[in-house]
Amino acid sequence: MRPDTRHWIHSPVATQALTQLAAVALLAAAARVAIPLPGTPVPVTLQPVAVLLVAGLLGAVPGALAVGTYVLAGALGLPLFAGGGAGLPWLMGPTGGYLAAFPVAAFVTGRVLAGRTGLLRTALGTGAGLAIIFLGGVSQLALVSGQGLGGAFRLGVLPFLPGAVIQAALAAALLAAIRGGRGVRG
Repeated sequence: MRPDTRHWIHSPVATQALTQLAAVALLAAAARVAIPLPGTPVPVTLQPVAVLLVAGLLGAVPGALAVGTYVLAGALGLPLFAGGGAGLPWLMGPTGGYLAAFPVAAFVTGRVLAGRTGLLRTALGTGAGLAIIFLGGVSQLALVSGQGLGGAFRLGVLPFLPGAVIQAALAAALLAAIRGGRGVRG
């Protein structure tokens, strides 16, 4: 007699595991879009918008756990980072600070959005998350490049600001539309 697996599929643990897996898959897919920019070691990716979406949809703790799982899986060698990059050396390189900041950005974004669905609040949450990503990225880029914070800002933020504004606005609009009248868990 075969065991009945229907109850497992509908369990909260299975739902959470599948949700986490889907979030990791979204982040990995977003990393596949990697466009190199001249003069900077940091490519344009869709990872920031994916981090913001995961945080806005799952909430602070589940979102940070999902994003942290993504970073950990990439650090352990799964080719999940931009352009299929993987491993601890990737986290020690010029883009490692952005990756390390992703879980923190997800937590803060999810916390700002907890239970709130307005477009202004959503824009504030996505903007805060994006600022954290840039802060982490610039901090490590300054160390790795040896150009100090000013040079790292020129390499790791300025070329990305127009796209970042678009990504934050896109994430805010998508979250406002998806979440509608329901809040997220904190």
